[in-house]
Amino acid sequence: MKRIRVGIIGQGRSGRGIHNHSFRNVVPDKYQVVAVADPLEERCRLAREELNCAVYTDYREMLQRDDLDLIVNASPSHLHVPITAEVLDAGFNVLTEKPLARKATDVDILVKKAEASGKLFAVYQQSRFAPYFQQVCEVIDSGLLGRIVMVRMAFNGFARRWDWQTLREMDGGNLLNTGAHALDQTLHFVGRDAMPRIFCLMDRTDNTLGNAEDHVKLIMHQHGRPSVDLEISSCCTYPLYTYQVYGTRGGLTGSTMHLEWKYFKPEEAPHHELAREPLPGMAYCGEQLTWHEESWDMPEADPFHIMTGKFYSNLYDALVNGAPLEVPPQQVRQQIAVIEECHRQSPLD
Repeated sequence: MKRIRVGIIGQGRSGRGIHNHSFRNVVPDKYQVVAVADPLEERCRLAREELNCAVYTDYREMLQRDDLDLIVNASPSHLHVPITAEVLDAGFNVLTEKPLARKATDVDILVKKAEASGKLFAVYQQSRFAPYFQQVCEVIDSGLLGRIVMVRMAFNGFARRWDWQTLREMDGGNLLNTGAHALDQTLHFVGRDAMPRIFCLMDRTDNTLGNAEDHVKLIMHQHGRPSVDLEISSCCTYPLYTYQVYGTRGGLTGSTMHLEWKYFKPEEAPHHELAREPLPGMAYCGEQLTWHEESWDMPEADPFHIMTGKFYSNLYDALVNGAPLEVPPQQVRQQIAVIEECHRQSPLD
């Protein structure tokens, strides 16, 4: 099996903790890290010891190589667009960390560069392969819950934060960081083919020392599709669920580790006729439905390894066999367009 020769830009939590780890422990038969770049000497030293690879304090030196099949751009968020453009201009396939960009027009520029160079351009949106998300989709697609009216999703918790990802000038904030995962999932339900109607409120609280938002309420709708209600808050001390699905025959609720759903079968339900006259006595509409209940629990395998392995396997197939990307940049563009509209509606200045 051909192994993809990889160079990684950035050795922080993402570059080292996610990508280095995944290449070594999840998909070592498909990828080999042969070079890394980071301006911090200590991170370069660790990479040399762990990977026995070439190291550079300036990523531009790494771009002078001619033996790399793929470059992973795990630089800080505000550098994703300019560095990705440099990598494409240098003639390399590139995988860029999320959030990809702040503006949809920047995505258009990168897509055009990739098309002109003939190189693959992908975005690391591994949550598309999250087991809980795929299970929710499976239940909805089965039709058991009937027509889906609304999907509520909450990536909530209580946390105080003071790092660079709380700064707007570095593309920080809950919507760009956590929201990149949540939106990639929720847009599946409202539709990836058109821009939905959007209502968004955002706030920055004392839990964040920077100037970016840490509380987001977003509602999306498109005619003929379920409404989507998304929360991403760092001020929620009682996170009750990750998913809630409202359907005409039942519903679903649960977390990333456990889901449960119940539904009734129309053929088992009592038959009724519309009553225009008052019901007898003081009666109110009431009936006994037979509910069918099912549940799902996260397999014992590491969920992060599952979604990372599936993402990188698809990327490998795209690089080696020309297979289509499961998460094409055009779909990520829609996500960025939604984020851009949210910031327009709810400026923090």
